[in-house]
Amino acid sequence: MTDPRPVGRRRMKLAARCRVATEARAFGVVVFCAILLNAALMGVETYNGLAAEYQRLLRAGEQCCLALFTLEMLLRIGAFADRPKAFFRDPWNLFDLAVVASAFVPFVRENTTLLRLLRLARVLRTARFLPHLRILLIAVGRSLPGTASFLFVGGLVLYVYAMVGWVCFAEADPGHYGSVGRAMLTLFLLTTLDGLTDAVRAGLQISRLSILYYASYALLASFVLVNVLIGVVLNSLDEAREIEDAAARARKQPGPPPAAGPDTDVRDRIATARRALDELEASLPALDARPPRRLEASHSGS
Repeated sequence: MTDPRPVGRRRMKLAARCRVATEARAFGVVVFCAILLNAALMGVETYNGLAAEYQRLLRAGEQCCLALFTLEMLLRIGAFADRPKAFFRDPWNLFDLAVVASAFVPFVRENTTLLRLLRLARVLRTARFLPHLRILLIAVGRSLPGTASFLFVGGLVLYVYAMVGWVCFAEADPGHYGSVGRAMLTLFLLTTLDGLTDAVRAGLQISRLSILYYASYALLASFVLVNVLIGVVLNSLDEAREIEDAAARARKQPGPPPAAGPDTDVRDRIATARRALDELEASLPALDARPPRRLEASHSGS
């Protein structure tokens, strides 16, 4: 029967070496520069003259970036050789793997438009190396439910005011309020308060009560609802900071979180001792399975 410990030891050594490589500052700087280079190459390709003149050079640069991204992905996968399931628990690992692996799919490689869109997605990978940008992206994702509610309320307010505007101003100003669609478009553009002065001036020529219509809409749509949206985003930003801080603390403490129960302290000590023994065993060189010399001498003397 084969001993499974050498296999586990090799995985631990591979994971330790890959982890040292991926956590090095130089590694992150090189990958970050490769992402920026990939974005610059895509920008150059939009100029037909330069793209035709330097076609081979641009293609070679793209292949070099793809090779570097593939090597980076292999190193990151190797860093989780001792715990493969943990690799797939990180959303950033899944995103990076999907973006890099898509370049090798036959259908995607043949579709130029889809391939360019996926290459453009590589630019988003800069968030992995910029903590503040990563916090902003997490905040945007966390604010989507609140933003959906805001859009529903905003759309409802916009529709009600559009219907009131159609009833009051459709005959006098059909260009802006001739239908509910035109009225909603007009009011949506007025949300930024751009052109509100001209709209109020035109409304006063129709009726003096239009000042109440525009003033209430500006107060509700441009101040109240926009401030509510800002509050939702700021709240999501605080939650994103907490998530990022918790993830940073988890990376510094690779051990599992303590479980509630009376035997928690004993189990934590046993788990810590096992990890220490595994690391110590992995760091020791392989020893020959030979008996010690003292034992050999004692047997020969007897």
